[in-house]
Amino acid sequence: MSCLATISDYGLRSIGIGERLLPSSDFTLCQQFTLIGSGMIWNIYFGVVALALGFFLSTALALGKSSDNRIARKASEWFIFLFRGSPLFIQFFFAYFAFLSLKSTHPAFDPLTSAWLGAAIVLFLNTSAYAGEIFYGALQSVPKGDIEAAEAYGISGWKRFRRITFPTMLRLAWPAYTNEAIFLFHATTLVFFSGFPAWQQRGDALYYANYFADKTFNPFIPYPILAFYFILLTLAVITLFGLINRRLSRHLPQEARQRMRLRPMLVR
Repeated sequence: MSCLATISDYGLRSIGIGERLLPSSDFTLCQQFTLIGSGMIWNIYFGVVALALGFFLSTALALGKSSDNRIARKASEWFIFLFRGSPLFIQFFFAYFAFLSLKSTHPAFDPLTSAWLGAAIVLFLNTSAYAGEIFYGALQSVPKGDIEAAEAYGISGWKRFRRITFPTMLRLAWPAYTNEAIFLFHATTLVFFSGFPAWQQRGDALYYANYFADKTFNPFIPYPILAFYFILLTLAVITLFGLINRRLSRHLPQEARQRMRLRPMLVR
């Protein structure tokens, strides 16, 4: 089988398109690259969904934590503390058994025990807590002079937040938020170890890398391929977020703009 035929058969296998059965012997390098790359679709899905939804919740958490309302402040503080204070793997574990309990009460909760929804919810809540703390720190760092200047021009309330506070908060938080986004995509590999099952053997990239490592008894080919794909994904995230950072800082002098710095989080 040629490499092009392999890509045609297995390139979209992780989402149910192409060959249903996995190769069982005589594994080629093309098969490993293709199937692990196919699994990356799920890792990208988990990361994009969690980031897209988490951005709004994290903003709400930052505002809640800085609010004068005691209930909103304490609720935000405890949410952030809970999800930042416990390991992500443990959150997967407890969420899966909580969703199983809900599943036993009504069939409508069945999708929660699937990786595509249940695992995405856990990642969404986790990254919201971390990003919420990042945004809260940036919110506290908004220069008071900017607020006072807005008030002097009669800009207050929602208009001041939309035009001054929020853009400044984003600009200050964006480099740290970029690192959180990178870590989130790396953390999607934990879905493989969680209790959330892969649907019809259509797992993420680590699922296929582990399959080849088990079948060949040689982890030194599939796992470096997996790392290669995540390096490419990291470069893509840095490039995209760098463009957004440049957009957020376009009004500043060149020497005052914050440069994007990659600071991997080795321990979380």
